[in-house]
Amino acid sequence: MPAPILELKHVYRSFKRGREVVPVLQDINFAVNHLEFLCLVGESGCGKTTTGKIICDLLPPSSGTVEFEGVSIADLRGADYRHFRRSVQIIHQDPYASLNPTHTVSEMLSYPLQTHGLGGGRRGLRQRIHDLLDLVDLSPVEDFIDKYPHQLSGGQRQRVSIARALTTEPSLIVADESVSMVDVSIRIGLLQMMMDLRDRLGVTIVFITHDLALAKYFAWHGRIGVMYLGRLVELGKTQEIISNPQHPYTKVLLSAIPEPDPEKTRNKQHIQLRSEDIPRLTELPPGCSFHPRCPWFVEGLCDESVPQLVSPPLAETEADVACIPLERGHELVLHDA
Repeated sequence: MPAPILELKHVYRSFKRGREVVPVLQDINFAVNHLEFLCLVGESGCGKTTTGKIICDLLPPSSGTVEFEGVSIADLRGADYRHFRRSVQIIHQDPYASLNPTHTVSEMLSYPLQTHGLGGGRRGLRQRIHDLLDLVDLSPVEDFIDKYPHQLSGGQRQRVSIARALTTEPSLIVADESVSMVDVSIRIGLLQMMMDLRDRLGVTIVFITHDLALAKYFAWHGRIGVMYLGRLVELGKTQEIISNPQHPYTKVLLSAIPEPDPEKTRNKQHIQLRSEDIPRLTELPPGCSFHPRCPWFVEGLCDESVPQLVSPPLAETEADVACIPLERGHELVLHDA
């Protein structure tokens, strides 16, 4: 089996707020294979975006290792680091904030091309920008190439952001909530375009979202990693996690997704949490951080030991799960709220 293109090993990240230390990521471990779709899913504040920035080396980990093509990015220097910077790109969440309002589309796309020596002469640079805009379905290109961001719609801005990420011919793209700020009517078109790019350009994609329904659509033939308060709680093939979730938090997320069939929606079991309050990162509970809200809470287990991401012995899927009762071979029993 080929080596993964990216691997995170025991990654921690914390921030200081005054005298407080805020633990944002705790012991994150996962690998991303070539040409894979991997979705990171979870509530706001769970550490998804921080993970994406660490992958792109926009933030250093407080401890742990991030390896790209088998080499720690902390050890990369000179030409090797420039290769990494070209190979790993990010699409930011907000197309209104991530594009410079004083630059035209042509200027925004020409800068990375010129920085990495990919544009050629003036004519070659213009043609390269033309091809990129055509690639992300901004056509006719002449209607967009010399416009400023304020002259574009939200969907058009996001397509420019995607084109900018493609300028350096990357092998891995981190898409951070890249469709959350565009109209629902055009989300599927953007997702389908990104899926096509993998096949046309050979790009691996790490897709970050809070919407499990979007993750289900985008990574149906890939994998999903479910995050909660800075930890991965479940990681496995999308189809297995959607059809047979193992971790209580994943079960709760799936129970909240509306079904297109009204009959299924009426008959669907909605799982009630023990508490609606999400613990603060500065006041994490002992043991499993989900246990104050978990309907399957087991006293003396969940509130004492921190679960590790492992394959439970009795699980019917190949997903890795961070749940002490499952790790010890217990059967989850749903309690009344």
